[in-house]
Amino acid sequence: MTPRARIGVGLVGFGTVGAGVVKIFQTNAALIRRRVGVPVELVRIADVDLKRDRGVEVPAGLLTNDYQAVLSDPAVDIVLELVGGYDIAKKVILGAIAKGKSVVTANKALLAAHGEEIYEAAVRARVDLDFEASVGGGIPVIRALTEGLAGNTILSIYGIINGTSNYILSRMTKEGHSFQDVLGEAQRAGYAEADPTFDVAGIDSAHKLAIMVSLAYGTPVNVKDVYTEGITRIAPLDISYAKEFGYTIKLLGIAKFTNGDIDARVHPTMIPATSPIAQVEGVYNAIQLVGDAVEDIVLYGRGAGSMPTGSAVVSDVIAIARNLLLGATGRVPPASFKQDERRPIRIRPMEQVRSLYYIRFMVLDRPGVLSQIAGVLGNHGISISSVIQQGRKEGQTVPVVIMTHTAGERNVQSALREIDGMPFISEPTTLIRVEGQDE
Repeated sequence: MTPRARIGVGLVGFGTVGAGVVKIFQTNAALIRRRVGVPVELVRIADVDLKRDRGVEVPAGLLTNDYQAVLSDPAVDIVLELVGGYDIAKKVILGAIAKGKSVVTANKALLAAHGEEIYEAAVRARVDLDFEASVGGGIPVIRALTEGLAGNTILSIYGIINGTSNYILSRMTKEGHSFQDVLGEAQRAGYAEADPTFDVAGIDSAHKLAIMVSLAYGTPVNVKDVYTEGITRIAPLDISYAKEFGYTIKLLGIAKFTNGDIDARVHPTMIPATSPIAQVEGVYNAIQLVGDAVEDIVLYGRGAGSMPTGSAVVSDVIAIARNLLLGATGRVPPASFKQDERRPIRIRPMEQVRSLYYIRFMVLDRPGVLSQIAGVLGNHGISISSVIQQGRKEGQTVPVVIMTHTAGERNVQSALREIDGMPFISEPTTLIRVEGQDE
């Protein structure tokens, strides 16, 4: 093997994250060289817009608006796909792999939708495919799952993996404002997109959870099998009641390995206010991994942004550069397990999940309402742990809040359909799942 004088990097997608990557390469060039042993240099950058000011200067000779020029350049050893989206990004990745180049991507949506095809292509071509930046920004959770915790059976994953939703819920909790008010504030502050649907509807979190589940358990995951519910219906009233019960509401990605099946779901969740993840506020992310040998580990940090995400991209570049110098590409399989050792594992349907539940009914205050609600819940095998009922306002709408013991999702949903059809219910019932110890 001929010694390499340098490792050449080609960047496709010179946006927010791409600019962060360039800054890190420029600022930490000497450090990266010392870690790798040879210079690691950006030799090509492709983007459709070559004139926009990114706050970082690069030689004009590096720039092109044709991504094929990056893929075809013999000086490029590693291709960074930071375009985002599906069609072009997929062409960039598969095109680079077909030319025998290793790839780094931050594209969680693409991996969640087409990861199996991409993993298989990388294995066949014997190139590396790394994607640390796809989950948790600068938090090294991908490397934790593929290497650091490789000797563990992962028992559970709990993650705040969307900074926008966490920012909104944190502000609602602190200030008592409505979802819509805080969303507008987040958009003005630049923490939420003009169209925030992917974030607040839980879709972004579902993509990230699907990737983590695939790596943790060595199984293909269809993101459509991940139950997904967002935060748009969370009201200040629910946050206030959560505090009374000793809980905090967070949008969590949850995976649990139970009896050979996997629960994989994204939804607003009440968690004990004293838990480490409950303390995570603002745009920060936190991921709690529980392994059978290591027990609890919590990874915490900025889940997005130019520099944190750029940091994760550069860490992948360094890992691949080291492999290239030693002729060791493919040392860590892209999907964590050897491709022929990956096995389908059943994703448990949401209706089969068991949980504790917070249920808020808005009812017309009439005698006997609570007993009727309790009767329906009892008929469906749902046991009540505690009740909060506001003072009497006969003829007016008042909340009745119930916390249940552990119950089945199917039974709870069936009971709520029956109760919501009763004449004293004034609006659709609010349900929030609860993670905690049953009493």
